[in-house]
Amino acid sequence: MKRLFRSLLLAALAVPVVGCGDDALNTEPQTILTDEQVWGDPNLIVSVLADYYNRLPRHTDFGVNGNCDYNPPDAYCGWKDYAAYDEALWSGVGNFDYEFRNSLINYPYERWSEWNYDLIRDINLAIEKIQEVESPKLSPALKEQFIAELRFLRAFNYFLLVIRMGGVPIITTQLIYDFSGDPSPLQHPRNTEAEVYDFIAAELDEIGPKLGNEGSYTRANRWTALALKSRAMLYAGSIARHNSEMASPITLPGGEVGIPADRAEGYYQASLDASRELIQNGPYELYRGNPDPGENFYEAVSHKTGNREVIMAIDYLASQGRSHRFTLENIPRSLRVDQDNVSGGSALSPSLNLVETYDYLDGSSGELRGVGDGTVAGQKNWIFYDEPDDIFEGKDPRLYGTIIYPGASFAGKQLEIQAGVYRCTPSAVYQRIEGQRDTDYEDGGVLTGADGPIRAENYLSATGFYLRKYLDTNPAAATSATGSDMWWVWFRLGEVYLNAAEAAYELGLEQEALGYINTLRERAGFPPNSLTSLTREKIRSERWAELAFEDHRLWDLKRWRIAHQLWDGTETSETANIYVLFPYRIVCPGTPQHNKYVFDKFQSDRQTAPRYFRMGNYYSQIPQSALDNNPKLVRNPFH
Repeated sequence: MKRLFRSLLLAALAVPVVGCGDDALNTEPQTILTDEQVWGDPNLIVSVLADYYNRLPRHTDFGVNGNCDYNPPDAYCGWKDYAAYDEALWSGVGNFDYEFRNSLINYPYERWSEWNYDLIRDINLAIEKIQEVESPKLSPALKEQFIAELRFLRAFNYFLLVIRMGGVPIITTQLIYDFSGDPSPLQHPRNTEAEVYDFIAAELDEIGPKLGNEGSYTRANRWTALALKSRAMLYAGSIARHNSEMASPITLPGGEVGIPADRAEGYYQASLDASRELIQNGPYELYRGNPDPGENFYEAVSHKTGNREVIMAIDYLASQGRSHRFTLENIPRSLRVDQDNVSGGSALSPSLNLVETYDYLDGSSGELRGVGDGTVAGQKNWIFYDEPDDIFEGKDPRLYGTIIYPGASFAGKQLEIQAGVYRCTPSAVYQRIEGQRDTDYEDGGVLTGADGPIRAENYLSATGFYLRKYLDTNPAAATSATGSDMWWVWFRLGEVYLNAAEAAYELGLEQEALGYINTLRERAGFPPNSLTSLTREKIRSERWAELAFEDHRLWDLKRWRIAHQLWDGTETSETANIYVLFPYRIVCPGTPQHNKYVFDKFQSDRQTAPRYFRMGNYYSQIPQSALDNNPKLVRNPFH
């Protein structure tokens, strides 16, 4: 319906309105809408706004109705790209492009590229038309609110452009060709990266009080504007500081990329001010609706009723046909229910790299204890655990809220995650035996679990873990007939706490930063004041633990200027390669180890190329068509 309206709207805008004395020509059109009809009707303006929200660039969202194989604005689903970095492997069907995420040689320079000036043009046009229109349905106050919301969308879009491209031309009015044969008035040079961030901040400051929409999760209000400013100014401060810390900062002579180091404090302060306002005076609070801290953290993102942590989200409603297939595609193998039970599930296998980011509640770092490496020598490191989930005892409950690990359950159903058995031998060396999914060993116990893991089988975990965050517990959500209406979160208060912590730390306000981090950790299940000091690295690991699978990891590593260090393309790197954790049952009757569990950690067999982020990936390639049409555009470095 939105597409139909948009077509009608564009048709209306393409046809000039002319006066004529012929009554027949004055007949009211039946198939198109006039400017006055569109821009003078609040309901139609809301429809236009919905279209513009849907056209904002997104990276790892859910898409709609499973339409993930092509890329119109309302059908793109990017969540599969979680398997392109270090949070997960791809373990869905392997015979088309998504398997390439496990074998990416490098990231192409055009990856993440965006140049959507069609949306900017449409927003500018809408602003001008609403300003011009005279309608009894549109009061001055309502006009001001709609224009503020359009300017929010434009500022948000410029943020989504600048994090990909660096500085871009800031266009705030319609560009109309005069048919003179000279297109140069339409050709604008790129603004500096700093100017784009300054524009975003100024716009948000001006429009915030005018936005209305109080209490809305899906339309911008003044608090959403503050959340965006909190994030955008943190990004600008990071680039100003961390780019200058590089041995060879990434810059262009005109400032199209790179921000002077002396701007860092101002941006960090702006981010901190916005975060403080949201935390201290906003209507939001950290979710504490469930006494179990792990379940509480899962609900903090997924619970839609009365959730005062979420500030803005893309929402779905399955009963009205607006749903997605994220749960269908990621439900653990033994829980899939769709159709004839032969497809879907287990597409993303979370990485051990992420699992070990979560600290233990006693404050020790998160590396799992007593783990072998799959070799005979590594067996001396084993701890023999009584139960599969004992190895995770005492971990940060956010791990439970994010990932399904061996021994855990989902929606009240126990999973069976076991890779195989280790059988003792007379030589005192254990022999590893792995089987097919859901098989028993000769002793009558489980050989390989109904949920794997298996090293390279589609629709089955390849890492020993399944995703919990954003997975819908409603059984119908795992079916293609119904799908899930789990929302996708743009902004939540947990992120704002982390933004505030990072900005405060970079401003030298460590005690204030500690307060924000410890509040989040206490909500997660840590004791009060669990940290007494901070480092940049600690703030960054807390951010990963809290915001995993929420579309922050890539952008954080880029703005910190460490993506090329972590994802360096080397075979031996522990950060460029995906590690797995396979659980095994011990078979050694008559010994204390019999039927206990051991774990091996090793690089995934399914990932065939380490992650390789090149210097030219910090800023994406400007499309050649844009360069051809506008000689004033400067290419990004390394392209």
